[in-house]
Amino acid sequence: MDNNNKLFVGNLAYTVSEADLRELFSPYGEVTSASVPVDRESNRPRGFAFIEMSSQAGAEAAIKALDGHELSGRNLKVNISQPKPRRDRY
Repeated sequence: MDNNNKLFVGNLAYTVSEADLRELFSPYGEVTSASVPVDRESNRPRGFAFIEMSSQAGAEAAIKALDGHELSGRNLKVNISQPKPRRDRY
């Protein structure tokens, strides 16, 4: 499966919501999903998010426009999401 339309958004302020991200990314194409992971113990946002765009072109446009963009006083880091490395559990 080609994942070049799934983006990792880092350096997020804890106050940024999924709705905020959908609004920010939608000018660059259809946002098919937005998720802000929360910490299991504190139930607070973890400071990053995943955005899935409907097309690779939209994802690339969003990266060009929003990488380094200031949102809530923080400069966003936006790039193609990399698969999480598998860890063997013992």
